[in-house]
Amino acid sequence: GFIMDKVLVKFPLTIKAKLTEKLKNSMLEEMNNGIQQAQLEISQINIQAERALNQKDDEGNLPNEEAQAMIHRHFGMERQKREEYIAQTTARRDELEKLALGAEIVQGQSERFVELKVGDNIRDQFNVEVVVEDDKIIAIRS
Repeated sequence: GFIMDKVLVKFPLTIKAKLTEKLKNSMLEEMNNGIQQAQLEISQINIQAERALNQKDDEGNLPNEEAQAMIHRHFGMERQKREEYIAQTTARRDELEKLALGAEIVQGQSERFVELKVGDNIRDQFNVEVVVEDDKIIAIRS
């Protein structure tokens, strides 16, 4: 093969946000809305389960034991998904409420392309962070 003097490589990039009043409030609102939505879905699931269990067939018979077990299993799984979401989101919300303004929180991961040349220190390219404050970039650091 031939020798190259530079190469384009993809590296991870961490996006962090400085916690401002505005960001904290919007995150809390989003979490509370998600929790309310999941609670609403749970009550709808309970109504649907009740309806399915009381649904008579053409002969006027209620679901047999096997069918009842399937109904319980199906709606139980759907309910459990929402309950786990509520538990996780409530825990995240409690953590967020304890955080002081100015704290840096990870908002996401992205990637970036870097041109590497012979002699570059590759370690400098890992763990690069972009810090934003109310959507404005205030720091880029490695």
